[in-house]
Amino acid sequence: MGKMSTDTATRSKVKVNVRNDLTPPPKFKVIFMNDNVTTVDFVMAILQEIFDHSFEGAEELTKKIHVDGSASVAILPFEIAESKAVETTLLARTNQFPLAVKVEPEV
Repeated sequence: MGKMSTDTATRSKVKVNVRNDLTPPPKFKVIFMNDNVTTVDFVMAILQEIFDHSFEGAEELTKKIHVDGSASVAILPFEIAESKAVETTLLARTNQFPLAVKVEPEV
């Protein structure tokens, strides 16, 4: 039997094209709406667990939602904003809260 070559390495140069004309994806606001049923504790827990706010940040946002009637709690790419809004809504409904969440383009 003949000798087989085990050197299968192939050398090639790869040219990488760097594009400078790419724009980042648009961002979307996740907005919580105030209601008279959803508890402060629940809103704060959601803001901390799903949106990674600190206790102080969650407390400040919860007050803003209550006083102003709504507040933007995060600005994210669409898919992430939508996913977090759906997760929030499902948790609210599971806990029998009517918390309303909107996703709107950041202007």
